[in-house]
Amino acid sequence: MSKYSPLRRYLSGLPSDKEEITMSFDQVERIIGDKLPNSARRYREWWSNEESGSHVQAHAWMNANWVVETVNLIDEWVRFRRER
Repeated sequence: MSKYSPLRRYLSGLPSDKEEITMSFDQVERIIGDKLPNSARRYREWWSNEESGSHVQAHAWMNANWVVETVNLIDEWVRFRRER
């Protein structure tokens, strides 16, 4: 089980009519029960929608049928959009 499995479960559990959600990095940390790595706050690439590869965080949201639409590293928030 990945550190980001709680994020997958959270996104999967959102109502089916919810098309997007904006979350602060603090909210994401509360959901996963741990701190995000420093790279999540410094590099846009950490939030990339990667279907294959070793980025377990991307697998978490993509396996829940969500993608990162926008990330704001200065104000520390991320917007997920549901994929249909």
